Amino acid sequence: MEKVDTAHSPDGAQAPGEFFSASLPGRTHASDVDVDGSNIAYWTYEPVSVTAATRTILVIHGFRGDHHGLLRVADQLPEMRIIMPDLPAFGSSEPFVGDEHTVERYGRFISSFMAATGLGPKTVLLGHSFGSIVASHFAAAHPGSVYPLILVNPIAAPALEGPKGIMTKLAVLYYQVSARLPRPLGLAVLRNRAIVRVMSITMAKTKDKNLRRFIHAQHDAYFSAFADRNSLLESFKASVSGHVAEVAEQLTLPVLLVAGEKDEIATLPNQHKLMERLPDGTLEVIPGVGHLIHYETPVPAATAIRTFLEDHPA
Repeated sequence: MEKVDTAHSPDGAQAPGEFFSASLPGRTHASDVDVDGSNIAYWTYEPVSVTAATRTILVIHGFRGDHHGLLRVADQLPEMRIIMPDLPAFGSSEPFVGDEHTVERYGRFISSFMAATGLGPKTVLLGHSFGSIVASHFAAAHPGSVYPLILVNPIAAPALEGPKGIMTKLAVLYYQVSARLPRPLGLAVLRNRAIVRVMSITMAKTKDKNLRRFIHAQHDAYFSAFADRNSLLESFKASVSGHVAEVAEQLTLPVLLVAGEKDEIATLPNQHKLMERLPDGTLEVIPGVGHLIHYETPVPAATAIRTFLEDHPA
């Protein structure tokens, strides 16, 4: 698979310079590594200068995303060393060999990836959306392996329950039907630009027209970069069957929750409930944003991350 680097999208869609700093390309190094028989693409963003505040942060992206989604946050943390793999079956990474794409299996991937890249227990682990489920379950199952834990737009409650449960069940049906259709038709349904655009419009809360265009272009470019229909269906089932609250009491390390005030997927009331269950939790709510903190409000997100890491040194 081709590895796509920095903030430049395929098909000629280049991200406007206003959304990234001039220093980002110089910090960026693309690599790949064999993890349990799968070729995994990952990107390292080196610090502009190493200081006492420099930490290594391993970033786990969300469902149907890849490393591009968290680039704006990485760009706002120039003093940090940030490592962002494309998860197996997404972006430029191959799917798991002979294994189902479950939360538990993605957790084992984190262990193997950290071992393959020499990441030790002082590594900060950050997960966004579906990545928050994977990261939290990994941290709960492997105490002492990372420190601390940061969850952005964390999935704090069961997706199949509550007022959004019906929509989630319809989404499950959408992925199931797409997996069973003849391959060309199934892929056409999954990669339908109109469906992707509706999703993007629904999640974006910003009133900034240029930023909205940028977000839509990012989703157009990267939302359909998945390996195959079966792994996508497996990953989607994993994304809606698990949540962070399942392991909240087992997360004994410091945990930062970065939540969006208007998040309709990971709602604010559920974030407060999750916060109450964490042994050592901090909740940072960013006003006026929904489930796209990583695109719409990278500066306050990075500020919250920086402050949290200052309060919890390695």
